[in-house]
Formats: sequence, C-alpha cells, structure tokens
Amino acid sequence: MAAAGSRHENWSSRSAFILAAVGSAVGLGNMWRFPAEAGENGGGAFVLFYIFCVLLIGLPVLLSEVLIGRHGQASAPESVRKVARDSHASEGWSVLASLGVFAAFLILSFYCVVGGWVVYYIAVFAGDLFQTGLTGGAFQGRDPSDIEGLLPGLFGNGSLMVGLNLGFLAVTIFFVARGVSSGIEWVAVYLMPLFFLLFLGITIYGAFTGNFSEAVAYLFTFDFSKLTGEVMLAAVGQAFFSLSLGVAGMMTYGAYASRDTNLGETSGIIAGADTAIALLAGLAIFPIVFAAGLSASVGPGLMFQSLPIAFQAMPLGSLIGLFFFVMVFFAALTSSVSLLEAPTAWMFEKFQMKRPTATLIVGFGAAVLGVLASLSFNEIADFHPLGFIPLFAETNFFDTLDGVTAKLFMPIGAILTCIFVGWVADVRLIDQENGLDGWLHMTWRALVRFVCPVALAVILVVGLTS
Repeated sequence: MAAAGSRHENWSSRSAFILAAVGSAVGLGNMWRFPAEAGENGGGAFVLFYIFCVLLIGLPVLLSEVLIGRHGQASAPESVRKVARDSHASEGWSVLASLGVFAAFLILSFYCVVGGWVVYYIAVFAGDLFQTGLTGGAFQGRDPSDIEGLLPGLFGNGSLMVGLNLGFLAVTIFFVARGVSSGIEWVAVYLMPLFFLLFLGITIYGAFTGNFSEAVAYLFTFDFSKLTGEVMLAAVGQAFFSLSLGVAGMMTYGAYASRDTNLGETSGIIAGADTAIALLAGLAIFPIVFAAGLSASVGPGLMFQSLPIAFQAMPLGSLIGLFFFVMVFFAALTSSVSLLEAPTAWMFEKFQMKRPTATLIVGFGAAVLGVLASLSFNEIADFHPLGFIPLFAETNFFDTLDGVTAKLFMPIGAILTCIFVGWVADVRLIDQENGLDGWLHMTWRALVRFVCPVALAVILVVGLTS
C-alpha cells in the first residue's frame, strides 16, 4: 500500500526490506571487486582494514541515508527536502540526493554491460556442460590460454556486447516497472535466498575440492607489514562502494520502510550481511584458484579469466561454473534493480507519470549510454569523451562513466550526506529516526560528524590525483 502523502508503496515486512537492501548492496562489488581488491592488496591486511572501514565509515553513512529516506517517504531528493524543511534548513541540500540519483543512472548504464558479461559466461558454461556432461572438469581438452581469451574475445564482438547489455537491462526494467511489491520485493524475496543457497553450496564445494586452508591463511593472516597507505585507501574505497553508498539507492529503499522498523538495528544487519558475503566470496573463489596453481593478484580478471581456468581442473567443473555465474547473475540483478529504482522513483514522482512509463524512459536513457559503453571495448575504443580533462584523458566511454561516478559523484554525495545529517538536520528529528540510544547513538553521531567526512574527503582527493 502507498505511504501516506506519497505515491510510494511500502515493503510488506521488515525482512523484505532487509533482503532488498542486502540485495542492493550485494552485487558485483562483492563478487567481482572484493576478491580482486583483496588479491591485489595482499589478502589479510586488506581484509582486516576493510572490516574496520565498514564499521567506522560504511555503517554510519548507510544509516544516515536510510533514515533520510524513511523520514521523507518519497524519492531521494524529496526526502532530503522534507528533512531540510522540518529542520528549518535550506531545501538546496537536496542536491546531495540529486547527485546520487544521477550517479545511479550513470552506474546502471555500465553496470548492465558487466551484467551482460555474466550472462555470456552462463551461456558458455551451459554449452560446455551440454557437450561434456558431468564428468571431469570444464572445457576439457582446451588450452588455458583459449579459456583466458574468452573475455577478450567477447570484448571484440561489439554486436554481442550490445545485445547482452540490453538483455540484462531489459530484465532489470521488467522488475522495476512492476513496482515495489510485485517487482522489486519479488526479486529480493525469491532471488536472494536462491543466491545464498548457491553461494553456500559453492563455498562448501571449494572447501572440499580446493585449497581451502591456503585461502583461509591468505584472507585472515594479518601481516601488518603489508598495510601500506595504498592498501588502506583501497580498503576504504571498497567498504564505501560495496554498500552502494552515495547513489541514493538506500535513501529510496528507506522511503518504503515502515515506521516501526528499527533503522539502527536493520542497518547493522545489512552491513553485516554485505561484509559476510564479501568474505565468503573470497572463500568461494580463492580455494578454487589456489588449487589450480593460479595467482590471486590478477585484479579484475580473477573472476572472468582465472576462475574459468581453475574450473577446468575441478570435479564437476562445468556444473559448478554454471552455478557460480548464475549466482553472480542473481547478485548483479538485485543491485541493478536498486540502481534503476532511484531515478525511476524520482521521475514518476516529479512528473506525476505512471511507474512503467518512468521506468521505460530511464531505461531508454541507460540503454543509449550502455550501447556506447559496450562499444567502447571495440568500435569506439579510441573515443575519449572527457579527453580534455587530464584525469580522464586516456579513458574510454565505459571507464569514464565508472571514473566520474566513483571518483566524483559518489564521494561528494556521501560527504554532503554526512554534513547534512551530522550538522544541519534537526537533532531531535535524527534521534527519532535512527533507532539508536546511549553510547551507540553518541558514537554514530561522532563518526558521521567527524570521521566519515574526513575519510571520504581523502577518498575524493586521492581519487582525483591518482
């Protein structure tokens, strides 16, 4: 049912809200980026500081975003305006949410490109399973260099890249157009449990068939000599981006939360689940990679290149590889739905249009940018849209979208959120919404006012100078 005074629906239950929010946070950032970052940054030292950053930066900002949405009961910009009005502050603070909505739109356009890669690997493993059956590993008789070349081969096929991107985006549009209860919540309530089951099964598989002890030692042996400034900054960035902060998604989802939901407790569950899944992703991937004698420090190619090679040497490799990428697809879809929902909620509320119409308009815009992002690996690889800016002089269209959102919009939006909640919003209003008391409340306020803005400012400066 719609919330009073708005055109929004509500989550049917607190558990639905938690599943949807966890689904928003859990995506390719956990399944793809976290293992890659951990591998590139020395394992245990990175992991320990990452957990530390989730607690000190990620969780406080997450709660700040959710409470703005719950108080406003509207799209992210309108929710900020309502908090500002009720705090007798300038409604111009809504710019922080407008930045987030725009960032979500831009991220959606290239996120669905990577979602298309996942669909491609599902098809590859399904075809291999059909040919070879359940016996032995995946890609029997194929040279590892051939398997490693699957991704570059995909990049070179512009029409296939575009088709996969648009197909993934179309599925995302379908669920968002159906609304909160019939679409977004359905994805969360049904796909997230399936994701958890597949994830648990693959982790157990890796524990028994892979080099689990080496993976555990790699992830949880804290060699502080490896905790360099570069590693710490990578951990801060991963904690921030893993929770989908700064893109208005959590504000938008918070608007559908009921008044009796304890936001402090719920935010803790969301952050804890997101962190646990990131760690499990390492425990699912690294045992398989180490058992095949492959390196963990190959960066983004870990999931799409090293892991398929590793499945070649594993029992039931084709089947497990298929299950793995289906699992990643579920995680990617729950996040892409959140990314599309933020601008869609703003559009159908702002222009008083029907939800399906707003979804299609936003989706069409994302499709146009997504086609350009898909072609930036092939036909328009030499096109540098922001080439006149030194920071983006050599980046293609895909990397420019990624860089602008990650290095500018997201940290700026999060910094403004912390300043708004910590210094501008009425203290009594914030106290009513956050669900915290005693020392937890005092700690949270101190983090939001002092620690988080400084840490996020460091991320911003380093991102712009690196």
